[in-house]
Amino acid sequence: MKELKRCQICGKTSENIAEVLGVCNECIKNYPEKAEVFIKEAHTKTRKLFGLPAHPPKAKEGIKCKICANECVIPEGEVGFCGLRPSLREAKVSWYLDPLPTNCVADWVCPGSKDHGHYNLAVFFHACSMNCLFCQNWHFRELTFKPEVRSVEDMLKALDPYVTCVCFFGGDPSVQLPFALKFSEEALKVSKAPELRICWETNGMMNTSLLKKAVELSLVSGGCIKFDLKAWNPHIHKALTGVTNEKILENFKIACKFIEKRPEPPLVIASTLLVPGYVDEEEVFCIARFIAEINPEIPYRLLAFYPQFFMKDLPTTSKELAYSCYESAKRAGLKRVSIGNIHLLM
Repeated sequence: MKELKRCQICGKTSENIAEVLGVCNECIKNYPEKAEVFIKEAHTKTRKLFGLPAHPPKAKEGIKCKICANECVIPEGEVGFCGLRPSLREAKVSWYLDPLPTNCVADWVCPGSKDHGHYNLAVFFHACSMNCLFCQNWHFRELTFKPEVRSVEDMLKALDPYVTCVCFFGGDPSVQLPFALKFSEEALKVSKAPELRICWETNGMMNTSLLKKAVELSLVSGGCIKFDLKAWNPHIHKALTGVTNEKILENFKIACKFIEKRPEPPLVIASTLLVPGYVDEEEVFCIARFIAEINPEIPYRLLAFYPQFFMKDLPTTSKELAYSCYESAKRAGLKRVSIGNIHLLM
């Protein structure tokens, strides 16, 4: 049994209130102005620990970055919300060869799951456009300010005839997308593999013109783009990630316009992490309804939460919540729903 925490607004106690926020789901939605004080404090404090700007900088003079939706204006000698300055051919990134089939959000619908004896080039970016308090890969923050950078040419050397997938994740590829696009274009030219799928796992925060290029690369290569739709309610989304979800939902709609060019294998896939106390059946129903209204055949995966980062005090996702959310997604009209990370369910 996890320790009970008290909501600083309504006073109720629950194991599903994250201490870092100090407010419950209901108060975030029903009293957003009161909750904003606690949310702002949580994100300012947690970003300061890693030397990151509390908010996207908007300097009167500086580099205007249009790579992601934060659209930072970065003063000389400083960095954007992600901790970086824009670059095309160099990135804060690492990679490794992951034997196929691999643990992928899309493994249940992706043809790569049948590529036994081949590899996925897993490309892990060391920066992100969000500040997810529950981040499952939060260790990338320890690498954001390391001086080492890698070039497109460095990463091309990792390709061999047995690499049939490239998957960009992190962190998030959105803040270093020009680098990823350049690598992908050159990789498709030089690869000796029978095919090379270009895939993305992203929060969807990228500039729309860059998004279209990313989707096109997945479209022609047989890959996919996987959107992590973290929450539906904008106040819950900001509480969990530090940013709003307006641009993400807009980008998701734009990406889905490409589906008619290649219905199968699925081009666009969505997932949601079931964070106890914050991402519940109502959130999932609203996300699933949004997806279903675009195309009910879009695959949607619900992922079990494991306590991490600043939300270590929350419990793991329960079986009851996972299967209730599954039913909510189906009830909202989606035809292809799956639960991932089942081994974590309590």
